[in-house]
Amino acid sequence: MKHIASCSFGKDSLATILLALEHGEPLDEAVYCEVMFDKTISGEVPEHRDFIYNIALPRLEQMGVPVRVLRSDKTYVDLFTGQVTRGPKKGKLRAFPICGKCYVQRDCKIRPIRQYQKTLPPDTVHYIGIARDEQERLLRLTGPQVSLLEKYHYTEDDAKQLCRKAGLLSPVYEFTNRGGCWFCPNAKKKELRHLYDHHPYLWAKMLELQALPGKVSEKFNRAETFSDIDARFRAEGTQKNAFEMAAYSDGTRKRKVSLPASDPGEMISFLRGSGQCPHNIAITNTA
Repeated sequence: MKHIASCSFGKDSLATILLALEHGEPLDEAVYCEVMFDKTISGEVPEHRDFIYNIALPRLEQMGVPVRVLRSDKTYVDLFTGQVTRGPKKGKLRAFPICGKCYVQRDCKIRPIRQYQKTLPPDTVHYIGIARDEQERLLRLTGPQVSLLEKYHYTEDDAKQLCRKAGLLSPVYEFTNRGGCWFCPNAKKKELRHLYDHHPYLWAKMLELQALPGKVSEKFNRAETFSDIDARFRAEGTQKNAFEMAAYSDGTRKRKVSLPASDPGEMISFLRGSGQCPHNIAITNTA
């Protein structure tokens, strides 16, 4: 009988491997499926990919845990630029995946995993990283799927602390509480903002896709286009810069101008009104 750990290199799957080693549970290998944005760029947030290949993989190898890396022959860009083959939208680009019906998850992750699973003995045990405080997910485990986190009474926070103690906690938890591709339509504002602030090259890639004509839909998620999100972040950046601008003096006395916090547009218009901001003005906002 073979025992395999499904591994995303997040806290729960790595804690599962650590528990297996600590308690002498049988473990033949860990299996990781990497979704790719295109043929050369990973779908993993760059900080997480660096953690995987520079820290986690070498450490697991030292611990005697072989890791099998799977990849689909299709990428996010391949699927995005693929054309609809039937129906009223025939010929249009498939574009952004729909929240809750992600064709990227289906074709780039689930499919290669299932193809590999077909090569395994039918009685193979699969360790799945689901914590004891995730009852709804635990109830969905079937057949040979086992949660060692539940067996050893580990919550999500326990899993995080175990990984931190072992030096195997991904840096993504500094700005998010979930894993996922950097182009995921379910990404929260904080995650998108991190991408915008720290990975402009990847951000620009998404804007390039947004600009392609002939798409089934322009929406990146249920509410906005990627261009909408970009414009919002740009506006927020302008507002933040204005608020943070201390009165920098050129030898003259500073004077304060109070503008309503509820109307950032008014503030920005004021600053841009004459094409430049007077050097002796300190901006303060009033609640």
